[in-house]
Amino acid sequence: MRTLMTRTAVAALTLAFATEAMATEWNVSLWGKRRAFTEHVEKLAELVNEKTNGEFTLNISYGGLSKNKENLDGISIGAFEMAQFCAGYHRDKNPSITVLELPFLGVTSLRQEVELSMAVYQHPAVIEDLGRWEATLLMPSPLPQYNLVGVGDAPSTLADFAGLSVRATGGIGKAMETIGAVPTSMSASEVRQAMDSGIVKAVSFAPHAHMSFGTVENGTWWTTNLNPGTVNCPVVVNNDALADLSDEHRDALLGSVDEALEHYITSYETKTMDAWGPALEERGITSVTFTDDELAAFKDAAAAPAAAAWIEDNTARGLPAQELYDLVTGMIAEAK
Repeated sequence: MRTLMTRTAVAALTLAFATEAMATEWNVSLWGKRRAFTEHVEKLAELVNEKTNGEFTLNISYGGLSKNKENLDGISIGAFEMAQFCAGYHRDKNPSITVLELPFLGVTSLRQEVELSMAVYQHPAVIEDLGRWEATLLMPSPLPQYNLVGVGDAPSTLADFAGLSVRATGGIGKAMETIGAVPTSMSASEVRQAMDSGIVKAVSFAPHAHMSFGTVENGTWWTTNLNPGTVNCPVVVNNDALADLSDEHRDALLGSVDEALEHYITSYETKTMDAWGPALEERGITSVTFTDDELAAFKDAAAAPAAAAWIEDNTARGLPAQELYDLVTGMIAEAK
């Protein structure tokens, strides 16, 4: 009897160790707070947990693991296994994906943004570019066209942007320069303080960020149709962490991406956009709408020069820049 009990105890202990060994926990570095911009990551964590019966969990941190501009660095050294970042925060570190931030590309929906991003993410040159940081691009965080919320006198024409300090990153910042604005790049979490202190007079964001980071709390006007472009903010995973996953856990992760993105898009198109109009109306924020002629002139001044400069600069880096640009613009043309 004693021998049987000993064997039973050993078997139970062995099973406990085996169960523990199969369990996988990943740390995920985000920033700010849970919002429309992070819903796909939250959904991914939920799906992975369900599919693996709790054996694979994603521990999501909002700012507790890294600063948002340092998330790619954290991935590169394995400080955490998954992170979100925006290409415009450090263009030199991820030049290949900044093609998606060029102004006036003509993207019309979040679904199209996903399609374009995934095509670019799978390009060999892009894989190699992010591989320098031990990063695998998992999924985008699709965002609608940006518009500005500002303080002070509302611009009545594009000429009124001359000399105006604007928070605008990436290609949007370059576009704003063409109409005389003075773009400043800063992370989303720094924007409200910069706006309150007068460092910037206007902020370029997607609707969810205007609400999440408080620009609507002291803004007096917003642009309804400037639509200069958007930013590309991927979710990445550490290469070694991905390789170390069991086949079951890797399938659970990669097989949940489409559903997580679908959840994100549905949430953004309903909850976020349904709240955006009332948020502006409640605060009495003035709508500024520009004429078609002004917008056409803005596009003519910004789009082609920005694309040409991007192609020239990144060809010099050794990237197939023209090929990447043609991939994106070709897909957009086909969609039309």
